[in-house]
Amino acid sequence: MNQSKLYKNIVFVFSALLFISFVSTAQAQKAKKPRLSLKAGVYQRIGVDTDINISYSRPGVKGRKIWGGLVPYGLAPGNNESKGKPFPWRGGANECTTIDFSKNVTIDGHKLPAGKYSMDFIPEPKEWTIIFNKDTTIWGSFLYNEKDDALRIKVTPVEVPFHEWLSYGFDNLDGYSCTAYLRWEKLKVPFKISTTD
Repeated sequence: MNQSKLYKNIVFVFSALLFISFVSTAQAQKAKKPRLSLKAGVYQRIGVDTDINISYSRPGVKGRKIWGGLVPYGLAPGNNESKGKPFPWRGGANECTTIDFSKNVTIDGHKLPAGKYSMDFIPEPKEWTIIFNKDTTIWGSFLYNEKDDALRIKVTPVEVPFHEWLSYGFDNLDGYSCTAYLRWEKLKVPFKISTTD
């Protein structure tokens, strides 16, 4: 093979590889888009060394009816993903919302051991149930199983000014306790976390 043919073959192979690389990169970039409900997290320390971490995804209101609409009151009706079984709300979007405690705590006066829990919610117009469940691996709460509950508490939601993006946070910090909350649309759902360390 003469040098001219060899050179043409090398150029052809290099051009083909460059084209394939370009197409693959373009498809990968096209396929990777931000989630509609972005992942988020909040952290708070109370007491000497009790750390609290909440991990969740943040849906927006986007003009929708949230309470009693997108998020039904009571348990959501069963669907294909839940195998027909009614299920609570995941308190966000995408994966299950989780809360992690580095030490034993009390939630509204009820003991909860250190560890990581999924947080599920059963909203009602005047009173909500917050569920701390040991299964932190499920997508959403479709396969929620009550047998894995570590704690259930009842709380009263309060009206607040409009808030487009779902968020969690902490206020009423007094050193050994705080009020954690879920806030979205015009509701805030508070629960008190305390430590004795």
